[in-house]
Amino acid sequence: MFDIFRKHTKIMMMVLFLLIIPSFVLFGIDGYNRMKESDTAVARVGGHDITQSQWDSAHKTEADRVRASAPNVDVKLLDSPAARYATLERLVRERVMAVAAEKAKLSTSDARLARYLQEDPTIASLRKPDGKMDMDRYRQLAASQGLTPEGFENSVRQDLSKQQVEAGVRGTGFVTPVVADVALNAFFEKREIQVVNFLAAGYASKVNPTDAELDAFYQANQELFQAPEQAKVEYVVLDMNSVKKSIEIPEADLKAYYDQNVARLSGNEERRASHILINVPKDAPAADRQQARTKADELLKAVRAAPASFADLAQKNSQDTGSAAKGGDLDFFVRGAMVKPFEDAVFAMKKGDISEVVESDFGYHIIQLTDVKTPKQRSFDELRTSIESDLKTQQAQRKYAEFAEIFTNTVYEQADSLKPVADKLKLDIKTVDNVTRQSAPGAIGVLSSDKFLATLFSSDTIDKKRNTEAVEVAVNQLAAGHVVAHQPARVLPLVEVRQQVRDRVVAAKAAELAKKEGGDKLAQWKRDAATASLPAAVTVSRDQAQIVPAPVLIAALRADAAALPTWVGVDLGATGYAVVRVNKVVPRNEAVQASAKQDRDQYAQWWTAAEAQAYYSVLKERLKVEILIPAPVSAAVAKSKSVVQTAPASANK
Repeated sequence: MFDIFRKHTKIMMMVLFLLIIPSFVLFGIDGYNRMKESDTAVARVGGHDITQSQWDSAHKTEADRVRASAPNVDVKLLDSPAARYATLERLVRERVMAVAAEKAKLSTSDARLARYLQEDPTIASLRKPDGKMDMDRYRQLAASQGLTPEGFENSVRQDLSKQQVEAGVRGTGFVTPVVADVALNAFFEKREIQVVNFLAAGYASKVNPTDAELDAFYQANQELFQAPEQAKVEYVVLDMNSVKKSIEIPEADLKAYYDQNVARLSGNEERRASHILINVPKDAPAADRQQARTKADELLKAVRAAPASFADLAQKNSQDTGSAAKGGDLDFFVRGAMVKPFEDAVFAMKKGDISEVVESDFGYHIIQLTDVKTPKQRSFDELRTSIESDLKTQQAQRKYAEFAEIFTNTVYEQADSLKPVADKLKLDIKTVDNVTRQSAPGAIGVLSSDKFLATLFSSDTIDKKRNTEAVEVAVNQLAAGHVVAHQPARVLPLVEVRQQVRDRVVAAKAAELAKKEGGDKLAQWKRDAATASLPAAVTVSRDQAQIVPAPVLIAALRADAAALPTWVGVDLGATGYAVVRVNKVVPRNEAVQASAKQDRDQYAQWWTAAEAQAYYSVLKERLKVEILIPAPVSAAVAKSKSVVQTAPASANK
């Protein structure tokens, strides 16, 4: 049957070339483009790129770390543009410090690394009672970070080297008391003021806009009266619970699991013991340890000679202050509650036994087992429900990846409807009306995910009526959606929003009236202060603003201290206007001076942190750092606000 191939080799090669090569080229180029996209530079440090894939990997690691330490954290916060950008900034900072350390030839010696690891509490917790490192747990710690022990140690070594870059700045930062006091006194300075408010709400009754004014405002501000883009959507969710629903456990398997695990499932055995402790640190001199051991041996002889005297001997001799007064009684406990040598001895004894001298990190113990509480064996019927749930959970964890692949492929390959994937995996299709691009306040579940909503409102989903891709909205939770009906954003007709338009016009005109009267009163009182009717004076400061609005506080503190008393007018925007009489500067409370040293220390920390940040900025400039991704709007706004808030007062006058 292969004769045709042998006789027409050249023709067949040409056919294969025409059929296969174009496919290879198309898929090859697509794969190359995807690879190239993942290697797109998002930042540049010292001529070296930080790629999109490195950024994605770093953010995934950071998100996993946060999820592990705070399982209840809102997943939306981890996937937000601001959170991703913060990860990129941290990645850039780490790279800057690494390059700076390399250029300065800062390295960490083996001795420094060993000393650091010995002092680290996490590493110390991995030591066995004999002081040796539990290498299995050490490997697990490294593996949890995706590293071998050697890779973990190299990572710590690099971190220590990077820390040296800023160590010189942070370690030498200081502020003299005089300089600190100048800044702190200015910050905590108090001023006595009197405030007269001209609130817009009080002028609303004087405003009666005409229809022409309402129509003009509506026409000029139509963006204020838009109905948001909305959609009626269907969606399906694949999670552990939906996988569990598809799993059936045979009755025979349930009974077999019960027979093999009945003792564990019925509960843990508890034991009650008393002890006499002769306390001696494990790093005490040999002579001290020998002296303690001798005393323990003597007490053991006395206990064995008169077992009934155990409680009395414990009261008089035990150095465990928590149990000595109770005759050494430790009450009931289960495995894992005591240090291992003590636990091993207790769970090897029979009721009434007295142990040999047992050595632990706390010293030497003499133990008497006073009671054993064995849990009552529970029947299969009692445990059936929990066994079935446990086995379904175990199987669901193993099958989730398989189901996730089916889910992902099906919503893509049969993109006209969610019914195929729902039927295949026995999922419920949920329908929701009036879904918008932004999650509603208090929304939970899939429709609270900004990532899912962004995919749902993509042009491909809306215009082509295709399913969304499978979106990971939480750990072990995938969702896909389908837009059933879509309504673009539209300007609501005036007849529907007339009251809203009127309220806005009235509020704007009322604010204008308040500002006019406030400005007139300010001019009058500046000419003749005697005509002013002022409320009682209040004392305000940056840390004690009372009920004074922030603009009033800032204006009062910026008033020239050499020209007091003085009058200041403050525009409160839509709220109205305020006239402020700044009477005098009030010295800092003498009682507060007791905390002066603490305040100076805090100020020195701020100063040192500012110097370190300035040094980092210099390093970024030297290494020609570029972040090629624009900052999210929220982050950019926060930075601009930060600049304004930290600017010197003189710059804002």
